[in-house]
Amino acid sequence: MNTLWTPWRMEHIVSPDQEPGTCLFEPPTSQAHAKEFLLLHQGGGVVILLNRFPYTNGHLLVAPARHVPCITDLNEEESEKLMSWLRKATAILKQVLVPDGFNIGLNLGSDAGAGIDDHIHFHIVPRWQGDHNFMTVVSEIRTIPQHIEHTFDTLLPLFTKES
Repeated sequence: MNTLWTPWRMEHIVSPDQEPGTCLFEPPTSQAHAKEFLLLHQGGGVVILLNRFPYTNGHLLVAPARHVPCITDLNEEESEKLMSWLRKATAILKQVLVPDGFNIGLNLGSDAGAGIDDHIHFHIVPRWQGDHNFMTVVSEIRTIPQHIEHTFDTLLPLFTKES
């Protein structure tokens, strides 16, 4: 078996920005949008953030506002709102970033790959043909063509319109 080392992910795993007892998906603000937290939407039972450690440009995290560890813990209204915002966020990314496709997924539990396993969240990862090349494998470098703050500024007007 071959092993691919990904040391750049360690910063995410042991993130010093996350204080004990706090949750990434429960930002310490009542604002609907906050660049400081990469918060594109908060309201109606849903939180949407830009991933601070993205796989690609525009990588979003979509979570219920209520702190629950499993999708089976959601009630019908929460499930509907979450799915509605997954659709809206995907449409916004399609319009603004024009990707060739998406990876959209949910990892339940740390053994399934969830980096934060006590608050469920979906990843929406825009993908472009050839978006990752030899740089990631050979040089342990991931290339993301747009600064995260610029991506935030570009996406925010559409999220504000949808709120």
